[in-house]
Amino acid sequence: MDDQTKNQASMMKKPTGVLVLASGEVFYGNGAGATGDAIGEVCFNTAMTGYQEILTDPSYAQQIVLFTFPHIGNTGTNTEDEEAACGAAQTAARGAIFRENITKPSNYRAEAPLGDWLVARGIVGLSGIDTRALTSHIRETGMPSGVIAHAPDGIFDIEALTAKARGWNGLEDADLAKDVATKESYQWDETGWTWSNGFGKLDKAASEADLSCKHVVVIDYGAKRNILRCLADAGMRSTVVPANMSAADILAFQPDGIVLSNGPGDPAATGEYAIPIVQELIDSELPIFGICLGHQIMALALGAKTIKMPQGHHGANHPVMDFETGKVEIVSMNHGFAVDGDSLPTGVVETHKSLFDGSNCGLRLKDRPVFSVQHHPEASPGPRDSFYIFKRFAAQL
Repeated sequence: MDDQTKNQASMMKKPTGVLVLASGEVFYGNGAGATGDAIGEVCFNTAMTGYQEILTDPSYAQQIVLFTFPHIGNTGTNTEDEEAACGAAQTAARGAIFRENITKPSNYRAEAPLGDWLVARGIVGLSGIDTRALTSHIRETGMPSGVIAHAPDGIFDIEALTAKARGWNGLEDADLAKDVATKESYQWDETGWTWSNGFGKLDKAASEADLSCKHVVVIDYGAKRNILRCLADAGMRSTVVPANMSAADILAFQPDGIVLSNGPGDPAATGEYAIPIVQELIDSELPIFGICLGHQIMALALGAKTIKMPQGHHGANHPVMDFETGKVEIVSMNHGFAVDGDSLPTGVVETHKSLFDGSNCGLRLKDRPVFSVQHHPEASPGPRDSFYIFKRFAAQL
């Protein structure tokens, strides 16, 4: 029996998994990964590759990721492709949804099948549902609250699961950065992955002796490892600090620049403690670079507003216009909130815009070396069109 026949036979069996939405829709399928149930905001991701990087991205905290690409599992999983800089299992997605049953790994870098990895991470999986129908539902009605459940005996209390989904508060007004960010400062010396060599290391002694190697402080709201690697590749050594570290303590490191990392949750909620810190750092006139949530925090600190998006942007194929160069880049996106471009105050220039919906994707100050982007220039997964942004930041130090 070939794999396709096995998948079809599996889908005809009694459902062992289910997704229940707060609006009442129920999707039955095959359970995978961890058993039990998990609640979160359901969003869809259009990337064709990089499922492990997606599921370990802290920006997906308290979310259930629906993969629109039907075949997931081919490359397996490994310890190198984790993206949560802190590495804790609870810092990323709560659930994962696939069209087809998870396929067997067929890749020389694979260390474990995706299904086993999901179990080890405590992520509940669901396959065998109509992912196109669910994606259409999200596009029409917005990202819903939902409960994903896996029970090998196929017994589900749908009424209780529906009540649980309806009782969840959602991501608005939720400060999730405090849950996923580091609690202690640490140094980062790993560079990007190259074919046959794997990840490299910065020679700390040589770096500190070389005047061209700059030191940046990364404020961790849920940082991805590849952001730190891209900074290293561009000649910067990083000190990663907690999200709530005071500006005075950050400046005590005597950095050449500041990076505001990506992260999950409502930027306005995180901004209650982050905004005063960032405002003080802006006043220091050091170069500052924000990414994703860091971009939104930057905008709030400058007096702009943020809004909740109906579907958000999640994928590795988003076209963005860079007004500074006149080029269109294909970028990786992962955000459910956005900066209100119409709210940018005087002295703040819009530098990037989504060509999907016209939403703001970048800004800079006219009179200081301060800028930020909504998309993920470090990719992982995604295209490398925006890697140059790290060099642009390094040039300002």
